[in-house]
Amino acid sequence: MNKVAVIDYGMGNLHSVAKALEHVGKNTKVIVTSDAKTILSADRVIFPGVGAIRDCMAEIRRLGVDEIVQEAMQNKPLLAICVGMQALMERSEENNGVDCLGLAKGQVKLFANEFSGAKPLLRELDGELLKVPHMGWNIVEQCDQHPLWAGIENNTRFYFVHSYYITLGAEEKASGVSHYGVDFTAAFSKGNVFAVQFHPEKSQHGGLQLLSNFLSWDGAN
Repeated sequence: MNKVAVIDYGMGNLHSVAKALEHVGKNTKVIVTSDAKTILSADRVIFPGVGAIRDCMAEIRRLGVDEIVQEAMQNKPLLAICVGMQALMERSEENNGVDCLGLAKGQVKLFANEFSGAKPLLRELDGELLKVPHMGWNIVEQCDQHPLWAGIENNTRFYFVHSYYITLGAEEKASGVSHYGVDFTAAFSKGNVFAVQFHPEKSQHGGLQLLSNFLSWDGAN
């Protein structure tokens, strides 16, 4: 039995991730939990998240999820999704600046550099104004042949919902990039960690294939 723990720190629709994992995983037990012992005894760990990074980080630290994630990263495959990916970075511009976990080198930056009334807009190079948050389907260009891309064509579309994006430090490795006004990291890998800005559980075939790949991934690149 393949046991997968989805970390529950009160931020996000975790059950949609759990249902997607159950759909693609045979002989897979999915547990949504904040219990450290349960998470660290699982074969694989999902670190999800949606919402404001300040609130997410407050709950992550209150519940000790920061220590759980750091320990899990040492010895088992871990998939970080959306704000879970951002939380791994050093610092976010959101909420006037928030310190993140610092488990990967990089910063979290706001898309918008133009504003119109109360709605933030990003000016594309050709003058087109793009709405923020970046919401909907977008192409992900694969930067490597990571095992989690197996069976997924390059430039497959995945579903995004975010106003902030990460810029990786030189020490880190992008596994996928997208473009929305600027080029941004859509996925990165670090040892036995794979992190994505998009929502695989909402990304139909490509997303389900990625989750299926994760369930059989041993953490090696």
